[in-house]
Amino acid sequence: MTLQDKPARKSGLAHFFAAAGYSAAGLRRLARESAFRQEVALIVGLLVLFVGLGASLPEVLGLLGLGLLLIAVEALNTAIEVVVDHLSPGWSAFAKDAKDLGSLAVACTIGLVLIYAAVVLVW
Repeated sequence: MTLQDKPARKSGLAHFFAAAGYSAAGLRRLARESAFRQEVALIVGLLVLFVGLGASLPEVLGLLGLGLLLIAVEALNTAIEVVVDHLSPGWSAFAKDAKDLGSLAVACTIGLVLIYAAVVLVW
């Protein structure tokens, strides 16, 4: 990999479109992760269940919000893994700790989604 000149800063509408492009690129990268695809399937399955069982609009929107949070945490976890793999191609304690902590963050968020779904669907 070669070093390149830093691109010029964008402002106004150009910044908005550049940021949207960066986000789309991040989503394409995240879509290569099986965990992300499984989490999307979980959210879609819960949405179908919510709608099928007559959940209210605020309840469905709550699930969508938590689903977006889950995707955001998974994206951050993947970013941590990418950086750690670059810094430590072999095994190291710091790499294991960083990846384990990222995994914990994802697991906690999945737990939050499941607790919310149980409360909405059971009570």
